[in-house]
Amino acid sequence: MDSATSDMEKMALEEGADRKLLIAVDFGTTFSGVAWAQTRRPDVQTIIIQWPDATSGGLEGISSDKVPTELRYNGTECQWGFQVDDFGPRHQWFKLDLDPNQSRGVSDLSRQYPDQHALPPGYNVSGEKLCTDYLTALRKHTEEVLKHKLPQSILKSTPIEYIITTPAVWSDSAQAKTRSCAEAAGMGKQLMIISEPEAAAIYALHAMDPHSIEIGDTFVLCDAGGGTVDLISYTVSALKPILQVEEAATGTGRLCGSTFLNRIFNKFLVDKLGLNEEWDEEVVEDAMKRFELVTKKAFRGSPTEEFVIPVPGLADDPAQGVRRGKFRMTGAEVSEIFEPVVQEVVTLVRGQIAATNKTVKAVLMVGGFGQNAYLRETIRGAIDPNIEVMQPPNGWTAVVRGALMKGLSQLEPTTARVKVASRSARKHYGTERMTKYDPTKHTTRPNYWDAYDGEYKVNDMDWFIRKGDPVTEEKSFKRQYHKVWPVAEGHNKAVSQDLLVSQDPNSIGAPIYKDSGDVKYLARLTADLSCIPANDLAQKTGKDGRQYYSVHYDIEMQYYSAHTKYSMVYKNVKYDSVTVEYV
Repeated sequence: MDSATSDMEKMALEEGADRKLLIAVDFGTTFSGVAWAQTRRPDVQTIIIQWPDATSGGLEGISSDKVPTELRYNGTECQWGFQVDDFGPRHQWFKLDLDPNQSRGVSDLSRQYPDQHALPPGYNVSGEKLCTDYLTALRKHTEEVLKHKLPQSILKSTPIEYIITTPAVWSDSAQAKTRSCAEAAGMGKQLMIISEPEAAAIYALHAMDPHSIEIGDTFVLCDAGGGTVDLISYTVSALKPILQVEEAATGTGRLCGSTFLNRIFNKFLVDKLGLNEEWDEEVVEDAMKRFELVTKKAFRGSPTEEFVIPVPGLADDPAQGVRRGKFRMTGAEVSEIFEPVVQEVVTLVRGQIAATNKTVKAVLMVGGFGQNAYLRETIRGAIDPNIEVMQPPNGWTAVVRGALMKGLSQLEPTTARVKVASRSARKHYGTERMTKYDPTKHTTRPNYWDAYDGEYKVNDMDWFIRKGDPVTEEKSFKRQYHKVWPVAEGHNKAVSQDLLVSQDPNSIGAPIYKDSGDVKYLARLTADLSCIPANDLAQKTGKDGRQYYSVHYDIEMQYYSAHTKYSMVYKNVKYDSVTVEYV
C-alpha cells in the first residue's frame, strides 16, 4: 500500500461518521440511469456510463448515459440492459405493470403498434419480480462500479442511501410496490422516493442562466422519454437565497414516447419490403439501428430530405427503392412516421400551457425524445410564438441528475440550488363527518337524531385538501376531529378515522357525500387508547342528560415529493401513522 492510498484511507475513517454515499436511480420505462455523489463532496456528481453487454459481462461493455430497461431469462441466467440483444422475446415496459390502473397505461399508439418481441404483461413472471430482478442487477452493477471509483475503506465505512424516481401521478399502491421492489433489490430501508417531473424540473431550472429568470416566470417542463411523456409546470416565487418555484398546474402524462417511432418504422419496413425474398430479422436489425442512431436525430421535417437505410442482402428492386443493399426514404415518408407520435406530444403541451392559466415564458424539453429537433420545432410552431422552446443541457439524464440534487439537499440543506416551495394537489382528500341537518340543503339525505348534541344530523364529506390547492413540505398542518360515546358502553379501546379521496377527473368539484361521485377509500388511521385509564378520558354531559366520553384528536398531514404521511394525534401523542399516495 503506498502512502497516498494510506492517507486516503485514514481520511475516510476519520470522516466516515458524517459521510454518506447517495445513489440516485431513474427507473425509466424504456431506459434507466444512475448517478452518485458523496455528501462530503456534493459538488462532485457522477453519472454511471459503463454497462455490461452480451459479450463482456463486465464494466467495459457499452458506454452510454443510460441502460435499457429490459430483461430476458435464459435458464437460470437473468440478462439485463445491453445484455439483451434485439433477437428473441424479452421483457420490457414492466415498470408500468406496477400501476396497471393508470389511464395512460394503454394509449392508441401502444394498441396500434405493439413490439413484436415484447412478452405480454405478467407472462411467466409478475411485474413485481421483473422490477425487483432488474433493480437488483442495476444495484449490483452500480456497487461494482463504485469499487473502482472509491477506496475500499470508504465503501466499507460509508452508509449508502438510494433514491428512486417514480411518476408523480402513480397511485398509493404503485408507490408501495416500487418501494417494496427496491428494498427487495437490496436498496435499503432508508429509500428516498422522488417524483420524476419534479426531479427533472430541479435540474433543468438549475441549468438555466439565472440572469434570464425573474419572479413570476412560468415554465412548462416536458419530459419526453422512450415510453412516456410527462408534463408539469412551475412559477418562480423567489430568486434568493436560492431559486424557489411553485407548481402552476398539476402534471399530465401519456404513453407517446420515441419508442413508438421505432415501432411505426418497423411496420413501415414490413409493409414496404416484407415481400422481398431475402427479407429476414437481420435486415430489420440493421435498418432499425440506422433509423435510431441517424434518421430520427437528423430529420428536420422537410419533405425533400432523403435518408439512406441499409437493408443488406435484399435483392435490387427499383419499384421498392432498393439498390445495392440500401433503401432510400423520403422526408415525406419519415414525416408520416413522426406525425402520430409528435401530435400526441403537442396536444399534451398545449393542454399543460392552458392549465397554468398564466403567461408561460418557456417550454423546457428534457428526456431522450425531448432532445429531438423535429419535435422541438413542431412544438414551437404549434404554440404561442412568444413562448420559447428550450432544450437544457444533459436533457436525457435530467431526471437522475435532479433526483441526486434533491436527495443531497434533503441530507445537506445548504447544497440546495432549486426548491419546490409548493405543489398543486392532484385530488380531493378528506374524511366523512357528522353535520347538523339543514332541510334546505340536505333534502335528499337520510337524517338521524344525535342524542349528545340534541339535534338531527347527516353524514357528509369534510375535504381538508381540495384538488388544485397548494401543498408544501415546509410544515405539517392539522385538522381537529371529535368523537363521543356513552360512558355506559364502556371504555372504547380504539378510535379510528378513514381517509377518503376523490379523483374528480372532470374537475366539477368535490363531492358532498361519500356515496356520490368517485369517492374511494385511501387509508385508515387508528389511535389505540387501551393504555389510557377510563378515568383519564374526558367526560361530558349530553343534551339528553347522559354522560359521554369525549375525545378530541387531530389528523396531522405532512407532504413530500412523492408521498404523503398522515398521523393521528391525541393529547400531543402520535398514535398511528400511515404513508399514502402523492398529493
